[in-house]
Amino acid sequence: MSMPPQIDQDQSLYQCRGAVISLQQLLIQRHAAKIVEYVPYNRSIAGISGLHMSRMRGRGIDFEEFRPYQQGDDIRTIDWRVTARTGKPFTKVFREERERPVIIAVDQSSSMFFGSQVAFKSVIAAQAAAIFCWMAIDNGDRVGGLVWSDTDHALVRPKRSRRSALHLLNQLQSYNALLAQDATHRAAEAQEQAASPNGLSVALGQIRRITKPGSTLYVLSDFTTLDETALQYLSQLSRHNNVVCCMIHDPLEEDLPVPGFYSITDGRHKGTLNTYSNKARQAYQQNFQERMKSLQAELVKLQIPFLTLRTNQLVVEQIRQWQTQIL
Repeated sequence: MSMPPQIDQDQSLYQCRGAVISLQQLLIQRHAAKIVEYVPYNRSIAGISGLHMSRMRGRGIDFEEFRPYQQGDDIRTIDWRVTARTGKPFTKVFREERERPVIIAVDQSSSMFFGSQVAFKSVIAAQAAAIFCWMAIDNGDRVGGLVWSDTDHALVRPKRSRRSALHLLNQLQSYNALLAQDATHRAAEAQEQAASPNGLSVALGQIRRITKPGSTLYVLSDFTTLDETALQYLSQLSRHNNVVCCMIHDPLEEDLPVPGFYSITDGRHKGTLNTYSNKARQAYQQNFQERMKSLQAELVKLQIPFLTLRTNQLVVEQIRQWQTQIL
């Protein structure tokens, strides 16, 4: 059995840095995707490994069983004889092949335009999305997705072609570049629109339009705009799809920097942060931990896998480690 390739010692090929990501960097992630695939796993990270039989159920060629009709099922699978006999709608369930659509939803809103060490959260999210995208393409699967900002979104319907992947990556690079332009104005604009129905819930609402039962969905975000509506959409999507939530966060969001006085701004106002206070440091750390636990608890209820990606660590290695943990 061949050994998996080793990651370059200098990590320069796979680690994206800074506040903006280029299309070339997104294309390079195809090499990182091949490294991730070498991890021994019964099925790929996308829940698929080409045209092979799977335990996942959906439309296919081999009949599996009858079950009560559920909202979102294809009406073409309804068995009218069983329905007439029981008086309740029943649908046919098939054992399907492993070729499935892969949908990648990527947050490029203003809250993602932040980073303290290696790269901004928006860059890490884009890099991870590119890895998932190339993995799906190399597996022969249909790829689509959605990239969203504070005010707009781009929807790419899943197709089994390299052109579809390039279209998604182009949209991702464009939104990432726009996020970096006039960041101060965008931060102020985001605050003014904080009360408007925008963010993760709107993105997931759009995702439902292109996600058919049996798909794999990756959601890459910092989840700062997670609300009850977004959780409801995640619940609906997870009933008939493989959903993976990837939370992007920066070390500075976990702990305050070393004791000192720091100038800070929210895009409109400036202030000074005093990190000498132990009480403030503990409260800051506790706030992040509680937010993380709350998100994990909600996803556990929905049986949705949870992956965390730190901005100061090699993305491909973090994905590999997560893969081995869920074996």
